Amino acid sequence: MRKIWLSVTLLLIASRAFAQDDLFPFVVPWDVAPAGVADMSVLLHRPAGKFGHVHVGADGHFYVGAQRIRFWGVNMTADACFQHKANAPKVALRLAKAGVNVVRFHHMDAPWANPSLINYAAGGSRQLNTQALDNLDYFFAQLKKVGVYANLNLVVHRLFSSRDGLPAEIDSVTDMKDQHVIGFFYQPMLELQKEYARLLLTHRNPYTGLTYAQDPAVAFVEINNENGLIHGFLGGVTDRIPSVFQTDLQRQWNEWLIAKYGNTQALRQAWGERNEPLGSEMLTNGDYTSGLNGWILEQHAGAQASATQSTSAPPGYTRSVRIEVTRPGTQSWHVQWNQPGLTVEGRRLYTLSFWARANTSRSITVAVAMAHDPWLGLGPWISVPLTTSWQRFEYTFVVSQSDTNARVLFTGMGLQTGTYWITGVSLRPGGTMRVLPEGQTLEAKTVGNVLRSNWGATPEPVQKDWLRFLRDIEERYWTSLYRYLKQDLGVRALVTGTIVGCTTPNLMAPMDLVDTHSYWQHPEFPGGSWDSRNWFIRNIPMVNERGGTLTSLAPKRVLGKPHTLSEYNHPAPNTFTSEGLLIAAAYGLLQDWDAIYFYTYAHRRDDLSARRITGFFDIDQHPTQWISLVAAGAMFLRGDVAPAQKLVAVSLSREQEIETLRGSWAWRLVDGSDVGLRGEMTLKHRVAVATEGQSLPSDALRPDQVNTSGNTLISDTGQLKWDWSVSGKGVITVSSPRSKAVIGFGGGRQFDLGDGVQVEPGNTRQNGFGVITLTVKQGALSPQVTQTTQLLITATGYVQNTNWGWQELGDNRVTVRDNWGTAPTLVEGIPARITLPMPAGAVQVYALDERGARKAKLPVSSDSGGRAVIQIGPQYRTLWYEVVATARRAVTPR
Repeated sequence: MRKIWLSVTLLLIASRAFAQDDLFPFVVPWDVAPAGVADMSVLLHRPAGKFGHVHVGADGHFYVGAQRIRFWGVNMTADACFQHKANAPKVALRLAKAGVNVVRFHHMDAPWANPSLINYAAGGSRQLNTQALDNLDYFFAQLKKVGVYANLNLVVHRLFSSRDGLPAEIDSVTDMKDQHVIGFFYQPMLELQKEYARLLLTHRNPYTGLTYAQDPAVAFVEINNENGLIHGFLGGVTDRIPSVFQTDLQRQWNEWLIAKYGNTQALRQAWGERNEPLGSEMLTNGDYTSGLNGWILEQHAGAQASATQSTSAPPGYTRSVRIEVTRPGTQSWHVQWNQPGLTVEGRRLYTLSFWARANTSRSITVAVAMAHDPWLGLGPWISVPLTTSWQRFEYTFVVSQSDTNARVLFTGMGLQTGTYWITGVSLRPGGTMRVLPEGQTLEAKTVGNVLRSNWGATPEPVQKDWLRFLRDIEERYWTSLYRYLKQDLGVRALVTGTIVGCTTPNLMAPMDLVDTHSYWQHPEFPGGSWDSRNWFIRNIPMVNERGGTLTSLAPKRVLGKPHTLSEYNHPAPNTFTSEGLLIAAAYGLLQDWDAIYFYTYAHRRDDLSARRITGFFDIDQHPTQWISLVAAGAMFLRGDVAPAQKLVAVSLSREQEIETLRGSWAWRLVDGSDVGLRGEMTLKHRVAVATEGQSLPSDALRPDQVNTSGNTLISDTGQLKWDWSVSGKGVITVSSPRSKAVIGFGGGRQFDLGDGVQVEPGNTRQNGFGVITLTVKQGALSPQVTQTTQLLITATGYVQNTNWGWQELGDNRVTVRDNWGTAPTLVEGIPARITLPMPAGAVQVYALDERGARKAKLPVSSDSGGRAVIQIGPQYRTLWYEVVATARRAVTPR
């Protein structure tokens, strides 16, 4: 009862902490486009496609006609793709005036979308929903009219079924992403994907008179969202799909092996099958008859466990070790059982055997590994499936390198409570390493598929060939669909496959562009996928991390290819979310990226006037993200931050990818960081990967030539600075002629942003955290005002819904469960003293309302040199301001 009372008390304290009266309502209207200084539609050309189809120039960037174009976009997800006709023109105009010039149509094919582009009610997934298609056509036409291009996604969340003509077993695959993995190798499903592409892309839009294949306002087509065959294997999908599909994959595997090796004998030889006499026992007390002598129990990060001798034992043994985990840690390795001090020889064969069981069915990991820093494995990391009954396990493998202090290690016990029994542990040189089970031959085409669940025990040569096979089959898929779209359907848009991360840079290099996704502190669901009550995010600011998402994004760029980021967000209810888009825009420009899309504008087409944050990702009613979208969009579209002067580049061959993939996981396959391209270099220079067949530029820096030490990293252009010199108070400054910003914990400090601009943020409810931007819309920042100069200032920070169910779970984890609160959204006003280079008498300043229209005039003072000084703050109950300067005499900067 005491624990319950304490938990309730803490929740009440947390609720009160987020219900202070220093907040005010700020609701972004859905049907009123930004006005005046906040209207960025001047940066778009109308209609979209005015200068012809988007193409890739010789410099590897996007062009329309002879001019380079960058894309600043949002996703429309599911229902939102099919806006009601009465709303479509308003939504389109709102986007254009916010500076959005591309929309990614995402999840159009989902069965849970309402409506869906697929008419699932007709049975199967082979007919389009004519009403949804008409809404899409009309919305697309409205976007095109105001200068917004389209990115059409083909396979995202389509549900295939036996009614599509597929085997009945497809209906047992309830995860759509698992179904889509089958489509990479199963020809009938590939043909269904081609059929859908034909139905959509050759459909003539009655509101434009063009097909989507022909329309120059369709800038991009994406084949398959966040998927790949290697990705599916590493995620265990190919292990669990029905046997009818596994059999087809096995057929292709055997055909691939026959083409490479010809016969079973050659295969066995190539895969390194070996048979060597067993040597002497290397372990002491493997049967635990001498108590626990020679063995060590390790407990880390607060994990608690005990090891005792037990009389529970399998036949032939009398004792075992009983390991009971009573308190888990935060990583699987936080509880370990090992015997160190072993000497092993590199490239020699060893056989490890043991008996084991557990109190419930669960897995542990066993390995021969270093007993010293850096604690690397010296052979495979083998996942061992335990039951409540004793089982004997035996593994024969090759040790990768010699070591005089190796250990036999049982690990993977640190994440849950439980009990394990182990005995009969033996490690001996030699043994028989079989690469093919008895009865499997190439001649009979019976060589089995490699299982992800048995990956650790699979010999290295077999692993590599399996990955090469999957790569080749996946490459066939991408090539087939790319050619179908371009040659058979005549698609003029640029085509990409999926994101690097779910596939490899070398597989995406032949596409027209290379795409990525990233989220800062994505929601986590400890109990089950997308459980609306059991989730959390980590409410921490990215500005305090050394590069955050950028360190994993930038090394995925392929040299000479346009680079896009088609999903990005710092999801709600993160209260530092204002930083996200500004950081992405500024460093995206430093990297010279070509497109950035926020995920997502909305999932909805109804209740557009929610007047509150509606979920993790939707920004249409999120005030601080919407305000940031405008300022960051102007910065990105105009290229206000100069590209880095120097390039750091590395080579990544197809075989290097295979080697890396052996130790990868499904959502992070391989990129430049695996060959030395450290992510922090992104904050100073451009970075890129040269894929197979590409030469490194002669002037490119090597990674070892780049110093990223210290508490401050400044871009080689001098325009961006990321400063961690004050512990827990990271801050980024942007100092370009037309866009300036202070992002992060600037409270109580003064920042000189160049061109006579100084910003001194005040205290805020998040320890001085805030985001302040200055965007020159007209004229220039100069002491000499020779023409009218117009600036947009934004100042954003903390945000919440009214009475949302905020709970703090510890370790920076927060949730609102399914209580997202009510309207209106509440924000804080950010105080700051801003000094401008113009004479005070020439400057007028206005607080803007939610629409971006003037609502109140601010006083303007002067410093000792006569420069204009303005003081913004919560008293004006706004997140943005307009500054207008008219011609006056110059003042001399101090």
